[in-house]
Amino acid sequence: MRLKGFDWREWMATANRGELGVPVVVIAEGGINHNGDVAKACELVEMASSCGAHAIKFQKREPDICVPMDVREKVRSTPWGEMTYFEYKKRTELTVADYLVIDECAKAAGIDWFVSAWDVPSQELMRQFDSPVNKVASAMVTHLDLLAVIACEGKPTFMSTGMSTLEQVDAAVDVFREANCPFILMHTVSTYPAADSELNLTVMNTLAERYGCAIGYSGHETSVSPSIVAAAMGAVAIERHVTLDRASWGTDQAASLEAAGLSSLVTIVGRLPAMRGDGVKRVSEGEQAVARNLRYWQ
Repeated sequence: MRLKGFDWREWMATANRGELGVPVVVIAEGGINHNGDVAKACELVEMASSCGAHAIKFQKREPDICVPMDVREKVRSTPWGEMTYFEYKKRTELTVADYLVIDECAKAAGIDWFVSAWDVPSQELMRQFDSPVNKVASAMVTHLDLLAVIACEGKPTFMSTGMSTLEQVDAAVDVFREANCPFILMHTVSTYPAADSELNLTVMNTLAERYGCAIGYSGHETSVSPSIVAAAMGAVAIERHVTLDRASWGTDQAASLEAAGLSSLVTIVGRLPAMRGDGVKRVSEGEQAVARNLRYWQ
C-alpha cells in the first residue's frame, strides 16, 4: 500500500545512498489519457490512490510554444470531429482551473500529484501547487533552459532518459548537479507501446555506473512484467501510464495499465525489498529445523 505521509526528499536521499530496503515507489502516469476531461483526470487520481500508487503524474504544456509550426495545420480525426493538430492539442490540455480541481481531488484521495512541464512558462505556472517532486520528460532532456528552471527549485526530480544519448544525459545531469538538486534517472524507451526486444533493461546498470545515482524505470509496454523485472534488477521507482480503458481514444492508451494491472504492479514491487534482503548468507531457524530432519548423518 502507499506510504502515508511519504517523505520524497528523504526517500530519494536514501535511494541515492544505495541503502538496502528502500521502498520501490510506483508513479501512475495519467499523462494526457484524460483527453482534456478533468472529470476523467479525477477518476485517474482516485484509481491511482485506490491501487496504492505513491503518486499520480500529469503533463502541462503551452501549445503555442510546444506544437511545431510545420504540424499545426495537419488535420486529425478526433472524437470531437476533424480538427487541426494545433486545435487538438489545445482541446486536450488541462487548464489551471482544472488543476485546482485535481489538487482538491488528490487531497481527498490522499495521494500526491505532480506534472512534467514541457516549457518554461508551464513549469513556472505550476509552482503555485507546490508539488513535492518534479519530473523531466524524455522529450525535454535536451531543453537545458527548462532543466535549469526545474533544477533551481531544488525539489527531488525524476528524469526520464528516452530518445537521448549518454552525452545528452551527461549535459542534463550536469545542470542538476551544478544546482545541487537531487535527482533519479529513469531508464526509458520512448516507443508506444514498446516491444520486449527494445527494452534493454540492462541500460539501468549502465546509467547507475556512469552517474552514481539511483535508477528508476518508466515503461510504455503493454504488460506489467517488464516493470516488475526492472524493480527486481534494482529500479527504485517505477512509472507507468494508466488509463480507465485501454480501448479509449488516444496515443498512450494502449501502452497504459488499467486498475487491475496497476494494483498488481504495486502489490508485487511492494514485496521486493523484503525478498531482496541484505545479501548476508545465513541459515534461518526454519532451515535449521529442516536440516535436522533431512541430514540424518549429523
